Amino acid sequence: MRLSRITAPAVLAALTLALVTACGGGSGSGGDRAEDAPSPVPSVSFAAPKQAAAPAAYRKLAKGEVRLEQGPFTDRVKVTGGALAAGSTVTGHLAVTSDVSELIALELSAAYYDADGKLLGTGSFRYAEEGHDDHKGAHTPAAEGPGIDFKVQPEAPLSGPPASAVLSIPVLVNE
Repeated sequence: MRLSRITAPAVLAALTLALVTACGGGSGSGGDRAEDAPSPVPSVSFAAPKQAAAPAAYRKLAKGEVRLEQGPFTDRVKVTGGALAAGSTVTGHLAVTSDVSELIALELSAAYYDADGKLLGTGSFRYAEEGHDDHKGAHTPAAEGPGIDFKVQPEAPLSGPPASAVLSIPVLVNE
């Protein structure tokens, strides 16, 4: 019985060593080959979240306030003129501040909240530069000058009148 307690870890270690050696890709040539160079990292695109942040975080929004939620792109843009208009439309202007390159693709999401911080629904705004549009034939506004004007409207009827909205930027692509 004692022999099997010693043998099992030794066998496991030997198998691990064999697997590492076999999978290590040792070429034996010793030269720098193009095959040994790491391949470039592929472009990865993640789907935007379909849920807004926890409503409790937004109970202290002022009536009519539109707040930009901090995210991976907020340090690269400036949003001005954010307003919650009649009919639940969130309007404003977004400009890329990190550099002067062209805006290729943009998605803004809005989460609509009532006065108690209850989520009423969501909406989104999408922009794609001509030639980069995934939805052929769909009308998209032009990004003229320093930025783009946007209008975010609810995707479905809201469950009540919104008191405030929180914007997030799940997609931002610029040159």
